[in-house]
Amino acid sequence: MIDALAEFHFIRTAYLLFLIPICGLWWLIRPKRSGKSDLPLGIAPHLAEALTLGADEQRRIYPIDVAMVAAALVAIATAGPTWSRATNPLVADKAPLVIALKVTESMENTDLPPSRLERAKMKVTDLINARVPARTALVAYAGTPHRVAPLTEDANILRPLLEGLTPAVMPKQGDAAGDALSLAESILSESGVPGAVLFVLDDIDPSQLTQFQDATSQVFFLTMLPQGDEIVQLNSLKNTTVVPFSNDDRDVAKLQRQIQTAYENALDDQDRLDWNDQGWLLAWPAALLSLLWFRRGWVIRWALLGLFLVQPAGPANAQGWRDWFLTPDQQGQIAMNQKRYADAAELFEDPYHEGYARLKAGQYPEAAAIFAEINTPEAAFAEGMSRIRNREYRPAISAFETALSRRPNWPEAQHNLEVATAILDYVETTREQSDTGEEAGIGADDTVFDNESGRGENTTIQAQTEGAKPLSADQWISAIDTDMQDFLRNRFLLENQVQQQ
Repeated sequence: MIDALAEFHFIRTAYLLFLIPICGLWWLIRPKRSGKSDLPLGIAPHLAEALTLGADEQRRIYPIDVAMVAAALVAIATAGPTWSRATNPLVADKAPLVIALKVTESMENTDLPPSRLERAKMKVTDLINARVPARTALVAYAGTPHRVAPLTEDANILRPLLEGLTPAVMPKQGDAAGDALSLAESILSESGVPGAVLFVLDDIDPSQLTQFQDATSQVFFLTMLPQGDEIVQLNSLKNTTVVPFSNDDRDVAKLQRQIQTAYENALDDQDRLDWNDQGWLLAWPAALLSLLWFRRGWVIRWALLGLFLVQPAGPANAQGWRDWFLTPDQQGQIAMNQKRYADAAELFEDPYHEGYARLKAGQYPEAAAIFAEINTPEAAFAEGMSRIRNREYRPAISAFETALSRRPNWPEAQHNLEVATAILDYVETTREQSDTGEEAGIGADDTVFDNESGRGENTTIQAQTEGAKPLSADQWISAIDTDMQDFLRNRFLLENQVQQQ
């Protein structure tokens, strides 16, 4: 509440000048009490008051009072009172987050059963699930930092990678928290919007604290220690938030709130979002005041009656009253605010908003088809988002390229183009390696002859080709049987060798 009052202002301040003529007309038109009496002198005051016509009317509310109050409310509403930011389809609702997990032997301590590392993985999983569909990246560090996963909205990508993290997969033991921070901030710089870094750790080398003093992103710490214990080195850090481990979900809920608050404050500072015009709230009291025009003698009631009479005839509908006051797009926005995305898609007449509602509702092919018909960079960007969520990686790449051609040097579109290209390269590389199991390190566990009567005899079998369909990218990936720890160990070793060279 206090934050809202601090942010309160008017978007269009000049419209408040209309209050001056409104107040002037009010003063000029409103009947004024007269202290003079037209009756002859000598009449008793109580008799004079009884004989004076209209004496009671001077104490009533006049029609001009209602009209001017309603006009003043309309003027204030037109000025655009606001105290919060509006949502933007092109800006994420939640902060991008990089989670830096310490993977060392000390994290194998069992004072948090089954171990600090396993409890840390549980907390990270809970946080990822609570943030869906926000973008989250994962970094693992010991003596060297390594990017486990880039920023992604798909929690299913992060979970298996997270489970494969153990001290055995790290190429070098130690504490490179400062280098992990640099890697995390480089990942956030690709997102184009302010984000946060969360360190999940049980201790930190004091020599690493220097780099945290110059952090450009908001840094949070989740300490994996028994309740009551703390990492005293973190007390010297400023502009950071330390959340201790808890046996319930209070620590995850607190992290989620504070990360989102820091994100919204950063967006306010960058003016990335428009202000949410709340002037419509004043339309309701103005409409209620207009009901007083139905009092006897207030002739404007006939005008309102005429407005109802000229309404087009149609079948009776319990919800039809909404059409009298709200446009289809306004009704669609109300449905969007209530997270009824499928209903909003049916209500919107504006194609871009309809496409965005279908995107939020998970109707990715329909959303992509709508965005493809709109010749704007925002539509091409949204089409790419729809395509990539529908796992149409090549069309997604084409859509992001179109967005960049319409708006060059767009960091969000460039980032998504790189992500889509990387996913497509990974899928195609995996498919090629799956064709030759030896190259992928996949060999036969055992040899079984299908013709026991002629073991070793050359046979020819005609494969069925009629009606056969190529495997999809998801089928290729699911067909790979690779140990995640071996995968991470080999990848981290390769990255470490490249860095040393």
